[in-house]
Amino acid sequence: MQFFGGSEISPSPPVPTASGNNAYMMYVFNRNGVCLLYREWNRPLHTLNAQQDHKLMFGLLFSLKSLTAKMDPTNAEKGNLGVPQLSGQGCSFHSFRTNTYKLSFMESPSGIKIILVTHPRTGDLRESLKYIYNLYVEYVVKNPLYAPGTPIRSELFNTSLDQYVRTIA
Repeated sequence: MQFFGGSEISPSPPVPTASGNNAYMMYVFNRNGVCLLYREWNRPLHTLNAQQDHKLMFGLLFSLKSLTAKMDPTNAEKGNLGVPQLSGQGCSFHSFRTNTYKLSFMESPSGIKIILVTHPRTGDLRESLKYIYNLYVEYVVKNPLYAPGTPIRSELFNTSLDQYVRTIA
Protein backbone atom coordinates (compact mmCIF):
# COMPACT_ATOMS: atom_id res chain seq x y z
CA MET A 1 0.00 0.00 0.00
CA GLN A 2 1.32 3.43 -0.83
CA PHE A 3 0.51 6.76 0.68
CA PHE A 4 0.83 10.18 -0.94
CA GLY A 5 4.62 10.24 -0.59
CA GLY A 6 4.93 7.01 -2.58
CA SER A 7 6.85 5.05 0.07
CA GLU A 8 5.97 1.45 0.83
CA ILE A 9 4.65 0.46 4.23
CA SER A 10 6.83 -2.04 6.08
CA PRO A 11 6.98 -4.95 6.35
CA SER A 12 6.77 -5.78 2.68
CA PRO A 13 5.55 -9.22 1.66
CA PRO A 14 8.02 -11.55 0.00
CA VAL A 15 8.55 -11.16 -3.73
CA PRO A 16 6.28 -13.47 -5.74
CA THR A 17 7.94 -16.61 -6.96
CA ALA A 18 8.39 -17.25 -10.66
CA SER A 19 7.25 -20.86 -10.20
CA GLY A 20 3.84 -19.90 -8.86
CA ASN A 21 2.71 -20.69 -5.32
CA ASN A 22 1.43 -17.12 -5.09
CA ALA A 23 -2.13 -18.14 -4.27
CA TYR A 24 -2.93 -18.06 -0.57
CA MET A 25 -6.54 -19.27 -0.52
CA MET A 26 -9.73 -19.57 -2.53
CA TYR A 27 -13.43 -19.50 -1.71
CA VAL A 28 -16.44 -20.55 -3.79
CA PHE A 29 -19.84 -19.34 -2.56
CA ASN A 30 -23.28 -19.95 -4.00
CA ARG A 31 -25.82 -17.13 -4.37
CA ASN A 32 -27.11 -17.74 -0.83
CA GLY A 33 -23.72 -17.27 0.80
CA VAL A 34 -23.05 -20.96 1.42
CA CYS A 35 -19.36 -21.76 1.11
CA LEU A 36 -19.13 -24.63 -1.37
CA LEU A 37 -15.34 -24.81 -1.38
CA TYR A 38 -12.47 -23.42 0.63
CA ARG A 39 -8.87 -24.22 -0.33
CA GLU A 40 -5.57 -23.06 1.15
CA TRP A 41 -2.18 -23.24 -0.48
CA ASN A 42 0.05 -20.73 1.21
CA ARG A 43 -1.68 -19.24 4.27
CA PRO A 44 0.77 -19.00 7.16
CA LEU A 45 -1.58 -17.48 9.76
CA HIS A 46 -5.00 -18.76 10.84
CA THR A 47 -6.91 -16.19 12.88
CA LEU A 48 -10.53 -17.39 12.78
CA ASN A 49 -12.33 -20.68 12.72
CA ALA A 50 -13.52 -21.73 9.26
CA GLN A 51 -17.18 -20.78 9.72
CA GLN A 52 -16.31 -17.27 10.97
CA ASP A 53 -13.82 -16.86 8.14
CA HIS A 54 -16.44 -17.78 5.51
CA LYS A 55 -19.06 -15.44 6.99
CA LEU A 56 -16.55 -12.60 7.15
CA MET A 57 -15.49 -13.09 3.52
CA PHE A 58 -19.04 -13.28 2.21
CA GLY A 59 -19.99 -10.18 4.24
CA LEU A 60 -17.00 -8.31 2.85
CA LEU A 61 -18.01 -9.14 -0.71
CA PHE A 62 -21.63 -8.21 -0.10
CA SER A 63 -20.57 -4.85 1.36
CA LEU A 64 -18.05 -4.08 -1.40
CA LYS A 65 -20.55 -4.91 -4.15
CA SER A 66 -23.17 -2.74 -2.49
CA LEU A 67 -20.73 0.13 -1.98
CA THR A 68 -19.42 0.07 -5.56
CA ALA A 69 -22.99 0.08 -6.89
CA LYS A 70 -23.91 3.00 -4.63
CA MET A 71 -20.84 5.02 -5.71
CA ASP A 72 -21.30 4.34 -9.46
CA PRO A 73 -21.10 7.79 -11.10
CA THR A 74 -22.83 6.58 -14.28
CA ASN A 75 -26.05 5.22 -12.76
CA ALA A 76 -28.74 7.60 -11.47
CA GLU A 77 -30.73 4.80 -9.80
CA LYS A 78 -28.46 3.89 -6.93
CA GLY A 79 -30.94 2.02 -4.75
CA ASN A 80 -30.38 1.53 -1.05
CA LEU A 81 -27.02 0.66 0.41
CA GLY A 82 -27.04 -2.99 1.46
CA VAL A 83 -29.77 -4.14 -0.92
CA PRO A 84 -28.54 -7.15 -2.92
CA GLN A 85 -28.01 -6.62 -6.64
CA LEU A 86 -28.52 -9.12 -9.39
CA SER A 87 -25.44 -10.47 -11.11
CA GLY A 88 -24.32 -8.07 -13.86
CA GLN A 89 -26.39 -5.23 -12.45
CA GLY A 90 -24.70 -1.90 -11.79
CA CYS A 91 -21.02 -1.25 -11.24
CA SER A 92 -18.84 -4.32 -10.77
CA PHE A 93 -15.93 -4.93 -8.44
CA HIS A 94 -13.00 -7.13 -9.57
CA SER A 95 -10.22 -6.85 -7.00
CA PHE A 96 -8.53 -4.88 -4.29
CA ARG A 97 -4.97 -4.91 -2.98
CA THR A 98 -3.37 -4.33 0.41
CA ASN A 99 0.30 -4.39 1.33
CA THR A 100 0.09 -8.11 2.20
CA TYR A 101 -2.45 -9.64 -0.23
CA LYS A 102 -4.64 -9.12 -3.29
CA LEU A 103 -8.26 -10.29 -3.37
CA SER A 104 -9.70 -11.06 -6.81
CA PHE A 105 -13.41 -11.68 -7.31
CA MET A 106 -15.69 -13.04 -10.03
CA GLU A 107 -19.43 -13.68 -9.97
CA SER A 108 -21.08 -15.91 -12.55
CA PRO A 109 -24.55 -15.23 -14.00
CA SER A 110 -25.87 -18.06 -11.80
CA GLY A 111 -24.60 -16.33 -8.65
CA ILE A 112 -21.50 -18.47 -8.02
CA LYS A 113 -18.83 -16.29 -6.44
CA ILE A 114 -15.16 -17.19 -6.76
CA ILE A 115 -12.64 -15.38 -4.57
CA LEU A 116 -8.90 -15.88 -4.96
CA VAL A 117 -6.51 -14.34 -2.44
CA THR A 118 -2.95 -14.03 -3.75
CA HIS A 119 0.34 -12.23 -3.34
CA PRO A 120 -0.18 -8.45 -3.69
CA ARG A 121 2.06 -8.19 -6.76
CA THR A 122 0.02 -10.74 -8.71
CA GLY A 123 -1.41 -9.22 -11.90
CA ASP A 124 -4.98 -9.12 -13.20
CA LEU A 125 -6.64 -12.48 -12.49
CA ARG A 126 -9.97 -12.07 -14.30
CA GLU A 127 -9.01 -14.61 -16.98
CA SER A 128 -7.69 -16.99 -14.31
CA LEU A 129 -10.98 -16.77 -12.42
CA LYS A 130 -12.89 -17.51 -15.63
CA TYR A 131 -10.68 -20.55 -16.17
CA ILE A 132 -11.35 -21.73 -12.60
CA TYR A 133 -15.07 -21.24 -13.18
CA ASN A 134 -14.81 -23.38 -16.33
CA LEU A 135 -13.10 -26.10 -14.27
CA TYR A 136 -16.01 -25.83 -11.82
CA VAL A 137 -18.55 -26.26 -14.63
CA GLU A 138 -16.71 -29.19 -16.22
CA TYR A 139 -15.88 -31.19 -13.10
CA VAL A 140 -18.60 -30.20 -10.64
CA VAL A 141 -21.74 -28.94 -12.37
CA LYS A 142 -21.65 -31.58 -15.11
CA ASN A 143 -21.04 -34.35 -12.58
CA PRO A 144 -24.32 -36.31 -12.22
CA LEU A 145 -23.41 -37.22 -8.62
CA TYR A 146 -23.12 -33.58 -7.52
CA ALA A 147 -26.13 -32.05 -5.78
CA PRO A 148 -26.23 -28.25 -6.29
CA GLY A 149 -25.69 -26.26 -3.11
CA THR A 150 -23.63 -28.95 -1.38
CA PRO A 151 -19.90 -28.70 -0.64
CA ILE A 152 -17.66 -29.58 -3.58
CA ARG A 153 -15.96 -32.95 -3.06
CA SER A 154 -14.62 -33.71 -6.53
CA GLU A 155 -11.06 -35.04 -6.49
CA LEU A 156 -10.70 -34.36 -10.21
CA PHE A 157 -11.72 -30.71 -9.70
CA ASN A 158 -9.38 -30.31 -6.70
CA THR A 159 -6.44 -31.84 -8.58
CA SER A 160 -7.02 -29.69 -11.67
CA LEU A 161 -7.45 -26.60 -9.49
CA ASP A 162 -4.23 -27.29 -7.58
CA GLN A 163 -2.29 -27.78 -10.81
CA TYR A 164 -3.64 -24.56 -12.32
CA VAL A 165 -3.16 -22.44 -9.21
CA ARG A 166 0.53 -23.40 -9.10
CA THR A 167 0.96 -21.69 -12.49
CA ILE A 168 -0.41 -18.32 -11.34
CA ALA A 169 2.51 -15.91 -11.07
